[in-house]
Amino acid sequence: MAKIMVVAGEVSGDMHAARVVREIKQLAPETTFFGMGSTFLAKEGVRILIDPTAISTIGFFEALKNIREHLTHLKILKNSIDREKPDVIFLVDYSGFNMQMARIASKKRIPVVNYFSPSAWVWGRWRAHWMARYNATIASVFPMEAEVYREVGARVKFVGHPLVDLVTVEADEAEILAKLRLDPGRPVIGLLPGSRREEIERLLPEMLQAAERLQAERKDYQFVLPLAAGIDRRRVADLAGNYNLTLKLVEQSTYEVMKIACLLIVASGTATLEAAIIGTPMIIIYQTSWSTYRLGRALVRLDYIGLPNIIAGKEVVPELLQEEATAENIYSEAAGLLDSPPALEGMRRELKAIKDALGAPGAVRRTAELVLREGNIGY
Repeated sequence: MAKIMVVAGEVSGDMHAARVVREIKQLAPETTFFGMGSTFLAKEGVRILIDPTAISTIGFFEALKNIREHLTHLKILKNSIDREKPDVIFLVDYSGFNMQMARIASKKRIPVVNYFSPSAWVWGRWRAHWMARYNATIASVFPMEAEVYREVGARVKFVGHPLVDLVTVEADEAEILAKLRLDPGRPVIGLLPGSRREEIERLLPEMLQAAERLQAERKDYQFVLPLAAGIDRRRVADLAGNYNLTLKLVEQSTYEVMKIACLLIVASGTATLEAAIIGTPMIIIYQTSWSTYRLGRALVRLDYIGLPNIIAGKEVVPELLQEEATAENIYSEAAGLLDSPPALEGMRRELKAIKDALGAPGAVRRTAELVLREGNIGY
């Protein structure tokens, strides 16, 4: 019976890994799975040896606090490889940890497929060299990622980005407006402050202050905030209560809000890519701790932080970072775009090109097939 080890870290990696496991089970139903992950992988029948989500952090120095736990987890997984003898190891995101897992797997001569690989196109080509040295096969989700890994001699399959399949909205705008009880005669602006508590505390007050001014000057606009999973609705409502702003809070409707909005104000992260796929103009903002930001700027190889701009290789959407992510600047950028329909339309065209660069639908199935081929598992 075929056996696959799966190693995922944060919640997003757990979700992406689980979708691939689901496809593998359809292609090769007798396959069994074990490894590191959380609730999504567990629901797919993966035997979880370690759940690392409690120590997931943002930033370099923050991660160092948990180094002892990470080393313990590596030891547990190394021992489980000797005991279980998997046919292939499927590494998903969690780059620093999974770079070490690739080294361990190479020494034990077990094939590796790496999905959401270390961002060598951001942090330096040495990460790509590392994965190539240890014979990992890269299931690439970004075109620039595939290029960097190929240049250093890694085995690469551009599978495309799974969000192309996942980011869909079947309802039309009229149906969404009715469902969310919004006025169909008034333009919608969406606020997406992120999914982590730190992001809410840092970014949401600036968003709300900018929205307050926009709504005071442009009374036709209505503001909607789709709550990310795990975000405390009461905390968001408490923050919003400090402003003279009519704000609609909705749950489980992020993509629908993106579809009906004429403009989004969004924290840098996956949501920016989701908005690009839907084609909604946006302003990207972000703040992190100064220690993390300064070290990041010293190491990072890119001119942009937002995924749409990174993929395009130019500034398609405005970015406001660190001290620039203020209510005044958010207001200024938003007002300028709202006053320029041609600018909004031009942004929509650029976002369509970005979506096309992410590949055709079917990324998850192609990744599942790659894992099975590398493990020499018939299906």
